[in-house]
Amino acid sequence: MWAQLISTRLKPGKDQELPKLFDQLKATEQPGSGLLRSTAFRDQKDPTRLFMLVFFENEEKARAREQDARRQEGLTAARATMAEVFDGAPEFVDLTVISDFVP
Repeated sequence: MWAQLISTRLKPGKDQELPKLFDQLKATEQPGSGLLRSTAFRDQKDPTRLFMLVFFENEEKARAREQDARRQEGLTAARATMAEVFDGAPEFVDLTVISDFVP
């Protein structure tokens, strides 16, 4: 399993746009992409700070997903929304999953 932690800042007054953005991102997903789960978080102490943790079967599938032309087409609207909503470019941290416990 492999994951990415994505962090970004939200522009003031733009939190109402987040459901729209998440729906746009969901609509870009293709069957067999290797995506296992995507979870979004908001910092309780700093509500302008957002995190998304995205899990994949492996890094190879995640990288292939990044290059998928079908997904790229769908990301046009999501990227426009991100430009409206996010204060600057997101930061990406690549993570090797060493333990995943689900009771």
